[in-house]
This record gives sequence, structure tokens and C-alpha cells, in this order.
Amino acid sequence: MYQSIQRFLNKERPSIAISQKTTKKQFLSEHNKLSPLDLQATILLLSRFRTEKALLFKNENWSIDKLRRPFVLWLTSLTSKDKEKINKN
Repeated sequence: MYQSIQRFLNKERPSIAISQKTTKKQFLSEHNKLSPLDLQATILLLSRFRTEKALLFKNENWSIDKLRRPFVLWLTSLTSKDKEKINKN
């Protein structure tokens, strides 16, 4: 599993420019475009991530380069039940 996560994290960089301000919806779109099915995200998962990892956010910018790796690591730490519970709220 570790190798598949590493391959996923090392995929080609997203098409959104680094300096461009990125919204949560843009981040979600780029993340899901680059992710295998088992790592697809939802707005609810992103919202929970932002709450739990508030120190990563200085503003409302969802920087692909800055946040994608921490998000994937956080996402892979969740169980299926955790994801279902978050998505139900």
C-alpha cells in the first residue's frame, strides 16, 4: 500500500498554477482528477480536513502544492467507517 500511495503522490503536477488562488471546489476537482477511486474525496471530507488541520490554513486558499500531500496522508489514515460517518454529516 505504501508504494501505491507514493506513486499516487508523485503523479504529474496539477494543471492549476501554483500562484493562482485555489478554491475548495477547484482543489476537490484537481484532487479527484488525479486520484484513484479509493482516494476520491468529497466537500464534506475537505471540510473535516480543514477543521482538523487548521494550522495548515492561513486563509481560504486551497493550494494544491501545499495541501494535497497532507490531505492524502490524512485521508489514507481514515477507515471506511470514518469516511462514511463524515460524509453522512
